[in-house]
Amino acid sequence: MITLSLAEIAEVVGGRMHDIPDASVQVTGPVVRDSREAGPGSLFVAFVGERVDGHDFAPAVVEAGAVAVLGSRPVGVPAIVVDDVQAALGALARHVVRRLGTTLVALTGSAGKTSTKDLIAQVLRRKAPTVFTPGSMNNEVGLPLTALTATEETRFLVLEMGARGIGHIRYLCELTPPKIGLVLNVGSAHIGEFGGREQIAQAKGELVEALPPAEEGGAAILNADDPLVRAMASRTKAKVILFGESGEADVRGENVRLTDSGQPSFRLHTPSGASDVTMRLYGEHHVSNALAAAAVAHELGMSADEIATALSEAGSLSRWRMEVTERPDGVTVVNDAYNANPESTKAALRALVAMGKGRRTWAVLGKMAELGDEALAEHDAVGRLAVRLNVSKLVAVGGREARWLQLGAYNEGSWGEESVHVSDAQAAVELLRSELRPGDVVLVKASRSVGLESVATALLETGAEGEVAAR
Repeated sequence: MITLSLAEIAEVVGGRMHDIPDASVQVTGPVVRDSREAGPGSLFVAFVGERVDGHDFAPAVVEAGAVAVLGSRPVGVPAIVVDDVQAALGALARHVVRRLGTTLVALTGSAGKTSTKDLIAQVLRRKAPTVFTPGSMNNEVGLPLTALTATEETRFLVLEMGARGIGHIRYLCELTPPKIGLVLNVGSAHIGEFGGREQIAQAKGELVEALPPAEEGGAAILNADDPLVRAMASRTKAKVILFGESGEADVRGENVRLTDSGQPSFRLHTPSGASDVTMRLYGEHHVSNALAAAAVAHELGMSADEIATALSEAGSLSRWRMEVTERPDGVTVVNDAYNANPESTKAALRALVAMGKGRRTWAVLGKMAELGDEALAEHDAVGRLAVRLNVSKLVAVGGREARWLQLGAYNEGSWGEESVHVSDAQAAVELLRSELRPGDVVLVKASRSVGLESVATALLETGAEGEVAAR
């Protein structure tokens, strides 16, 4: 973070200083909420959680070098005390971002946010120092913590924004006002919480409403292939840039195909030129993510050739998202178990089939959470798609939703051994260990709460008789 004195921080957050002998002492290190990350010059933010109270770690973080604690009560060591720690953290982030004047890029969408954010960051940091959201820290706490890692050298700040309801993205934009706003798509993720796609679109569109007008440099980057996103153009005074495969897109992809290994290749067209892209990532769904990243980079002055080179060399920066690993015996494990919704699961199945040409393919799938009244229909549709794509075997893992997956496969014509239901991850591992053959390709995907990453981990440990080659 930029250097600030404790007196300045207290003024910004409206806090009261306790046990601070010298208010001119400066915070020169990071702002952290995990006591294990506290170090010389840091500021520790003490949250009260369901199981852990951060205030209990105050003496330890100061001993580790933290300058002070930002908390809701005095703790016997230097502290800035506020009524609402989360609000104070947001106020501090807003102050730092405004003081820096960094170009802030914010993005949201139902699917692909983290992968797209990682692509944007890898493209932009070729041009100038870039700070971006680690993993999926896209909420009211993670977003300001990310923003506070920016320094005077930071040129671009790329922030992923998640939403659980109307008003959430508006609040995040108040904390860290964006100059460029990107909306990827409106899908089924969290539809149970929102109540419908129109409500999701209402929430996601709060991002473009928060942008400055075009004459002040505001730019709204919208998916031309998603009608609900494209319609958001009427909700902003910012410059509108469309991306996608539509002929009307300003930044578009043509001649889209998958290589024999399942990696997308396409011709990138921007207003400044065209260039070819072949990605290291897996699955055709990454084309839309790449075009979104290209639109951001074009708006920030990068050429088509620069963008294409960066996209072709970009990798996955976040765990368990189409993480492809080949065992010594030739079995390929695709760990996409971080999260799942209908759109991302269908895309992962198509990627699995593309990767598995001439090989046996396994789809190990579990519950897709937060689908509300759509849950039965969406799980049924995924099971049916697995059959239509000729996935060799569907392994549905878990309870009711897993049975719906298998039922969809059965109703689509999977009457033999093409689909099977197992009770939990351990049962899935035992089945796979007994039936996998060299050369098979295994996709593992479910919502985070299911914990199916343990299946991928177990399969890789099973095959770790030699050095595992990760791609």
